[in-house]
Amino acid sequence: MSASRISRIILAALLAGGLSSAIAQDKAVNIDDLKRRSDGGDNKATRQLAEMYYAGRDGVEQDFKEAIRWYERLAKRNDRRAQTTLGTIYARGYGVEKNFDIARYWWTQAAKRDDAGAQYNLGTLYYRGEGVTQDYAEAARWYRQAAQIGHVNSQKNLAGMYWEGRGVEKNPQVAYYWFKVASLLGDDESQESLKIVGKAMPAVQIRDAESQADDWMRKYKKIVGQ
Repeated sequence: MSASRISRIILAALLAGGLSSAIAQDKAVNIDDLKRRSDGGDNKATRQLAEMYYAGRDGVEQDFKEAIRWYERLAKRNDRRAQTTLGTIYARGYGVEKNFDIARYWWTQAAKRDDAGAQYNLGTLYYRGEGVTQDYAEAARWYRQAAQIGHVNSQKNLAGMYWEGRGVEKNPQVAYYWFKVASLLGDDESQESLKIVGKAMPAVQIRDAESQADDWMRKYKKIVGQ
């Protein structure tokens, strides 16, 4: 792996936002009952409808416009996961014309509620300059927020930005720290990147970065109850 490989790691993953595990397999459902429950404010029923139409499962044909209808109902009820998914639908142009302004609006709403996927998507939007003026510093800001609450792809992307000095001051030790955190959460690419970054650092900085990463993991495990 060469140093340029780290550049390609940035933005390697797709935008966050999609189906949950709620409809992992087809099953018979009563559509009319779900709609009645949704009309009565049942968010679980609303999500099931949205995801059924999104995936074309449980006896309905795939219909993104119908999925959007139900996701919007959830999003307007301040459901951050629905807001993130709705933003991704508009960013990808599923059943609608691509619209990054609408995508950014919904992601921003979800990001305000600490949805890491939405924060990651906003970071990616600014990194790529899609629908906004390209702004690496703004990208790093959003990646940092998501990284701090455990979003692995944001950690990896933020590490790459510190390694390259893109949007932030170049800092191999901070890059190593975030690559280490991501690797501790199971990211194999970050584990490989550590070998490259580590060659540019004295042993004392590596030890400090690894100690800080271990501290982050201990705090993270307490938060998620591991």
